[in-house]
Amino acid sequence: MKKYIVSILLLTLFVAACNTKDETKTDGTKTSSVKLPYEAEYTADFTTNVSDSDLLTVLNSYKYWETGDLKGLRSTMADTISVQGADGFRFTGPTDSLMKTWGAYRNDSLSSVKITMEVWLKNHANKDSADFVNVWYKEIDTYKSGKVDSANYEDDNAVKNGKIVWFSSHRQLLAKEKK
Repeated sequence: MKKYIVSILLLTLFVAACNTKDETKTDGTKTSSVKLPYEAEYTADFTTNVSDSDLLTVLNSYKYWETGDLKGLRSTMADTISVQGADGFRFTGPTDSLMKTWGAYRNDSLSSVKITMEVWLKNHANKDSADFVNVWYKEIDTYKSGKVDSANYEDDNAVKNGKIVWFSSHRQLLAKEKK
């Protein structure tokens, strides 16, 4: 995972360094002469102008899940939420209903969760002033049956008024070690 992240960061820096044909408009924004094969349907105009308190809210949600503090986890979320889970789980509605489902899973199935946070990015969409915190992490779940499951995740968290209102998760299974 670290090699993947470092590769992406280096590629981003390389592309930025090679793009010397950018021009600055009178309003201070930059334009590029590079013609991209796609246009972003939502937006490609982001800044990092997301508060550290919103970042803390999102990171705390992961810590609460890891430690099994469901009351703390609930405190990071708005009263209604939309979720798109990595396993295909979909939910839109009252967060208290979601917490019943997640709580049963966390308490009845898992004996422990270990999260190693790799990277996070704060992204503010200028189009509609939406704030997102994207996180990359490794999670190791130990089930009460003794089964251990681990994967890398990339999650997108939309934050509004200091609470998570939307969550989307993407999972990559870890490669099995060769013996």
